[in-house]
Amino acid sequence: MADRSLPRGAVPGTVIAVAVLAALLVPPFAQLDQQAVDLSAKLLPPSWGHPFGTDELGRDLLLRCVYGLRVSLLVGVVAALVATVAGTAVGAAAGALGGRTDRLVMRLVDTFSSVPHLLLGIVVVALFRPGVWPVIASVAVTHWLSTARIVRSEVLTLRARPYIDAAVSGGASRRRVTVRHLLPGVAPQAGIAAVLMIPHAMWHESALSFLGLGLPAHQASLGNLVQSARGSLLAGHWWPTLFPGLFLIVPTLALAGLAAVWRDRLNPRRRSELTL
Repeated sequence: MADRSLPRGAVPGTVIAVAVLAALLVPPFAQLDQQAVDLSAKLLPPSWGHPFGTDELGRDLLLRCVYGLRVSLLVGVVAALVATVAGTAVGAAAGALGGRTDRLVMRLVDTFSSVPHLLLGIVVVALFRPGVWPVIASVAVTHWLSTARIVRSEVLTLRARPYIDAAVSGGASRRRVTVRHLLPGVAPQAGIAAVLMIPHAMWHESALSFLGLGLPAHQASLGNLVQSARGSLLAGHWWPTLFPGLFLIVPTLALAGLAAVWRDRLNPRRRSELTL
């Protein structure tokens, strides 16, 4: 009998696809203005007219959640790409050059790692006016360290492979070996690190916005929505907090699940263990 079960990764992949399509397509075609204030409709519970209810200013919460998801995904994806490129470059240089350069780079990584990410992010954001790009810079500056360690470790492993020794013996320069062999070899691991970094970056942005240090209060982001709903929650109105929280939790869990599936497919030993 044929196996009718869903393939691994189908559910998280579907969730991510729906989230991305909603963030890209809903705002341009929305009939409502997510900033439109209607005090006569404030804090309405979920209904057919407002599936997620309204917030304390009468704004449609579903539309604001979609806008917030759009901003959070933008911050997460761009910051993850920047941090992955920086971490890959630093880790590959440390692993390929070795010696004193490797030790110096890793001491630099250890120094940055000793400072809590959120604290360092607050310092970076405080240097600029509130906005999307300072938050992206804050996340990128604090999240390249883990990728650098992963890439360095992978490069050191690849350098011990016979085909690398053969390339060096054949007269290939260190630059050619790095570009033609080492970087393609670490690309899958760097890709997994980038996917895993997106939800981390989304939570980082949400934490900064929740503390009032990220995006401006008038701009819809998931962190701002949760922060502005605190008073409503204390008054017994649960929906302004629940739905932005779900918009943050569900996509991040789906991204983590998708990265886990990708990691297992790239690791034949782990994949064989899963099939036993």
